[in-house]
Amino acid sequence: MKPASRIEATIEILKRDQDIGLPLDSVVGDYMRQRRYIGSKDRHDISNRIYEMARVHAKLCWWLDRLKTKDSPRIRVLAWLAIGEQADLKRLNELFDGSKYAPEKLNEKEQELAKKLVGKPLFHKDMPDIVQLECPAEYEQTLKDIFGENFDEEMTAMLEPATLDLRVNIFLQDREAVKALLEKDNVETTETPYSPWGLRCAKKTYLTKTKAMNKGFIEIQDEGSQLIAYLANVQPGMQVLDYCAGAGGKTLALASAMQRKGRIVAMDTEERRLEKGRRRYKKAQLADIIEVRPLSDQKNRKWLRRQKGTFDLVLTDVPCSGTGTWRRNPDMRWRTYGPSVEELTVIQAEIMEKVAHTVKVGGKFVYATCSLLPQENELQIENFLKNHPEFEVLLLEEELGLGSPFMRLTPYRHNTDGFFAAVLVRKS
Repeated sequence: MKPASRIEATIEILKRDQDIGLPLDSVVGDYMRQRRYIGSKDRHDISNRIYEMARVHAKLCWWLDRLKTKDSPRIRVLAWLAIGEQADLKRLNELFDGSKYAPEKLNEKEQELAKKLVGKPLFHKDMPDIVQLECPAEYEQTLKDIFGENFDEEMTAMLEPATLDLRVNIFLQDREAVKALLEKDNVETTETPYSPWGLRCAKKTYLTKTKAMNKGFIEIQDEGSQLIAYLANVQPGMQVLDYCAGAGGKTLALASAMQRKGRIVAMDTEERRLEKGRRRYKKAQLADIIEVRPLSDQKNRKWLRRQKGTFDLVLTDVPCSGTGTWRRNPDMRWRTYGPSVEELTVIQAEIMEKVAHTVKVGGKFVYATCSLLPQENELQIENFLKNHPEFEVLLLEEELGLGSPFMRLTPYRHNTDGFFAAVLVRKS
């Protein structure tokens, strides 16, 4: 593709994102899948530009508002090229040249806007702090209360792209052997500092052609997500319920740690996501101990009600606001895809109530989110324990550096997504 065509593709994707209202990664993925002719370098350039723009959403809005210009995908791309990529007027007219597969030529108003934008810095001294830090106003006070004096550092860390982390399938190979195997395929990694199962790629890379990926030795999984499964401390032979299993990332981590001995029941309301997990389980050679039960089936809901005191471990990685994933999903700062936080807290409490009875005496109940908000985390645990005195908190060791009594991870302190996890034990 010529550079102007890449810009036209960027505008088209942003229009779709505006009209469809789906998460940005889904919109980009669908666009690319429908256009197989787009080469890998072009895909990389287009995707990178879209995500770079998403990470400076508030700043671009501030500039357009300052210049009294109505926002639109085309105007936003023009603004980004001028102040984000520092394109001059000549370059802007080359990219908006009206040729085939290129954006239409800049009209008179757009030419005037371009002249005002060219040479302007992305950061401006008059920008409020929350604009510079890309912090939504509705979350400002809550996040300041959480982060305290580290507010600026924490928010700045969430502006950086997420790392590419891998979890080693320790049932098939150990971490050192997989690291060496990846090096043979020119993939440089380092061991993750907290998860004993993790490897962090030195740079973004395509893993689909590596032997480690094709043999089921690795899965792409953020180190923070791995730690939720790690803190569960499952053992071979255990009975496990992964209630919000989704596509099976944590299910696989648990099955691998159990060395394919025992039983895991994977449940979720979305049957299609659960079915995707089946292929992953088979590839990892862990399918034998994983039992898939979609909650869309009335029989499985009845079955769950009968499982009193059945499981050594119950994991609920509940639906949440996703505020901890802002560096990975920058569009989620500004748009809500699904229930509000208020609605989510009700759903989370209901999930805990539905599965609490399935934990056996002495068994563990792990509650986890990828949220930074106390109402989805500590307050949920506090309310649950008021109603369930038969459970108590298993304190995390401070030496782990993950938080105590609960795990609370952030991009600034741990270089992971933002995660929360509480480990409870049924004492009676």
